Order: sequence, then C-alpha cells, then structure tokens
Amino acid sequence: MHVTLASWKSEIFEAVLGFLPDWAQMTGLGLLVAAVLATWAYKLKRKLAYRRAVRAGRPVHAAAQYGQGRGADYLGSYAPPARQDDATA
Repeated sequence: MHVTLASWKSEIFEAVLGFLPDWAQMTGLGLLVAAVLATWAYKLKRKLAYRRAVRAGRPVHAAAQYGQGRGADYLGSYAPPARQDDATA
C-alpha cells in the first residue's frame, strides 16, 4: 500500500502554524480565508458588470474590459495623433 506524503508547501505551512499560539493561528487562517473570498467576490463583481454592460449595448471603456491588459495596451487620449503621410491604404 502506497501512502502519499504531504507536499513541501503544506509541511512548511503546518510548521509555521505550529509555532504560533492558538489565537494567532485562528486569526491568521480567518484573515487568509477572508482575503481569498474578497478576491473572488471582486473578480465576480467585475465580470458581472462587464457582462451587463455588453448585454445592455452600452459602450464599455476599453481599459476596463474584462481580460484586457493594462498600461500601454490602451493609450486613449494619450495616443500620438495619426500623421497624414502614414496613410498607405
């Protein structure tokens, strides 16, 4: 019979928790769970807002679109003006 061992990450996690007092263990785990749930809620809120905007036909700001990159991917009003001599079409 083969018994799988815990991963090294879980071993380190348990070792760190073992050194803490009980009140700190519960507080730390509670904060960790709260942070994960808050992250999920924030992502779900953004995803639903994007879907509602698309379904309603409202224009969605390009920088705020779900799944789009950030920073230089969208220059907006900071984009350089198009030059007249660049028209090759």
